[in-house]
Amino acid sequence: MTKATNKKGLWHYLKSPNSAGLWFILMIGFAGGIIFWGGFNTALEVTNTEKFCISCHEMENNVYEEYRETIHYSNRSGVRATCPDCHVPKEWTHKIIRKIAASKEVWGKLTGVIDTPEKFNDHRRYMAEREWKRMKENDSRECRNCHNFEYMDFSEQGNRSVKMHKAALGTGDKTCIDCHKGIAHTLPDMKGVENW
Repeated sequence: MTKATNKKGLWHYLKSPNSAGLWFILMIGFAGGIIFWGGFNTALEVTNTEKFCISCHEMENNVYEEYRETIHYSNRSGVRATCPDCHVPKEWTHKIIRKIAASKEVWGKLTGVIDTPEKFNDHRRYMAEREWKRMKENDSRECRNCHNFEYMDFSEQGNRSVKMHKAALGTGDKTCIDCHKGIAHTLPDMKGVENW
């Protein structure tokens, strides 16, 4: 049998009354896929808002209050970085990976690991170091959504900033988080850490 004959036979089969059930199943599957995908993306976007991030008191009463005192919250230009801007990648694949990793944070919420300010502060260093490690490994990707060495006007920066940014730009082995820990949240107790 030739390919043309096969195609003709398949088309005839799909047009026949016997295949109505098959067409119905295909259409239901297609519509179900669209509904699932739309629902999944909607849920993903809802969990990617500042309102969602601070919906638990652990975040609202701890890191959110700290963040409100920083330049990322209120500044002369009126540009505000929200929780997802700094903690969730924009690219879909990286975003999904981050959301899966964040399930550990949800588990911590559900099990009460950080449900009091005392418990939160006891775990602050571990949480901060884990986030710094993630940012170091991805070259501070979320920082670079807004900040980029190529767009910096070094003439508007202080001497120390110019020196450090040019050095980081030149060597390529430094990333934002190497120097800007604690930029939006209170630093944990770093006693006993070398080079701190």
